[in-house]
Amino acid sequence: MRMERPIVGISMGDPFGNGPEITVKALNDPEVYKTCRPLVVGDRSCMEYALAVSRKVNGIDLKLNLVESPAQGRYEYGTIDLIDLGIVPKDKIPDTLAEDPPKAFDVGPCALGGEAAFQYVVKVIDLAMKKEIQATVTNALSKEAINMAGHHYSGHTEIYAEYTGTKKYAMMLAHHDFRVVHVSTHVSLREACDRVKKARVLEVIEIADQVCRDMGIEHPKVAVAGLNPHCGENGLFGREEIEEIKPAIDAAKAEGIDAIGPCPPDSVFSQAIGGWYDIVVVMYHDQGHIPIKTVGFVYDREKQSWKAVEGVNITLGLPIVRVSVDHGTGYALAGTGTSNELSLVNSIAYAASFGKNRT
Repeated sequence: MRMERPIVGISMGDPFGNGPEITVKALNDPEVYKTCRPLVVGDRSCMEYALAVSRKVNGIDLKLNLVESPAQGRYEYGTIDLIDLGIVPKDKIPDTLAEDPPKAFDVGPCALGGEAAFQYVVKVIDLAMKKEIQATVTNALSKEAINMAGHHYSGHTEIYAEYTGTKKYAMMLAHHDFRVVHVSTHVSLREACDRVKKARVLEVIEIADQVCRDMGIEHPKVAVAGLNPHCGENGLFGREEIEEIKPAIDAAKAEGIDAIGPCPPDSVFSQAIGGWYDIVVVMYHDQGHIPIKTVGFVYDREKQSWKAVEGVNITLGLPIVRVSVDHGTGYALAGTGTSNELSLVNSIAYAASFGKNRT
């Protein structure tokens, strides 16, 4: 196996969101280039504007290198390699550079932004499926915007699943060694409860165990959260733990997986953060997102902005590597040069770690 740095394809995200500027700020970190060869898929118009904003606000001085394929990239610190899809005209980008400091774009979700963000994602998936790149990282897109553009998906995960032909997959969020993986994600809470079925819970337990082993954890301890308060109190507050979750845990144990639970959701995350568990299987979106974002996000009250935005989103079960930032499009800050890039830096590092085995 060659020990070459993996090529990590980065989709630019919503062109009217924070994706372009946090991409510039992340690729201003020389450490990124020590672990991978980053390649951006997006629009030249947006990246040039992001470079101008970053130069004015952050003192960043980087250049663009336009390429048509990953093989043409320089992959040198100081130069951002970009595949330009040419979707967003320059005159569609609000010019606030004359303001001091630059004001936010204030565009929000729109069909053009949704179409562009969707096409960037499809392109990085295609490159990865053709093995021209070893991993993918996605900046945030707007679910509303991609639907306005006629692409009816509930998020990145579902796009990846369809374009890779994947039937069994799950979302994992991670903040350093604290990891959660979801039974369901972008559905209503009512539907999420209906999706707590033995077969799906077992499937996610198996996926969680495997990703831990892929990361070098030889004997993973997989905690499985309950759905109801106090895990249902033996059926008093609901029977999902008895009829669906516990049978799935027993089936996983029969496969040799160290699955523990059902665990009370109000305490299992503290135990995982403390290192008692390697990963937690959660039953629905907010059950997993809230604890990860509570430890990874820090809000600055005085500046009225995020002081820290840490955490990554990894889609498990795919034939390709996909890692994403764990935050939204940041429309309110887009164009100001003040968005925090740390989640993207962490996402690239995770992707490089997984991707190095595919060079």
